[in-house]
Amino acid sequence: MKKKAIFPGTFDPFTTGHYSLVNRSLHFIDEIIIAIGVNDAKKTLFPLDKRIGMIRSVFKDDPRVTVESYRNLTVDFAKEVGANCIIRGIRSVNDFEYEKTIADMNRKISGIETLVLFTEPELTHISSTIVRELIRFGHDVSDFIPPNMEM
Repeated sequence: MKKKAIFPGTFDPFTTGHYSLVNRSLHFIDEIIIAIGVNDAKKTLFPLDKRIGMIRSVFKDDPRVTVESYRNLTVDFAKEVGANCIIRGIRSVNDFEYEKTIADMNRKISGIETLVLFTEPELTHISSTIVRELIRFGHDVSDFIPPNMEM
């Protein structure tokens, strides 16, 4: 059976931490859909079409990775696309508590498992929030975004 996963998030913007999680997941997942969740109440720096384009530019040569957006519950989207699991990354103990609660609820209502990967130590300080702030104030973010990501 083909192992298909979604990697959900806002990805505003997609960072080297996200990039690492996708690449590491491809060692045991056959296909990954980077799933950009749309929340109209959330203020983003980059519009949805720009985020989709930026991420697609990173994985343009890897047919195992696609990018889609969704507006419903993550588990409902996972079912729609035939995903076997949800990939999530954890940087800290606080992330663990939050992700565990959501993973438990997702499993209960859908039967879909969550695969949790710990962020590599050298990337734990990177978050989309911090990268967004650096961009807003005109700082170089090339060390914090994937190589060749078209911004």
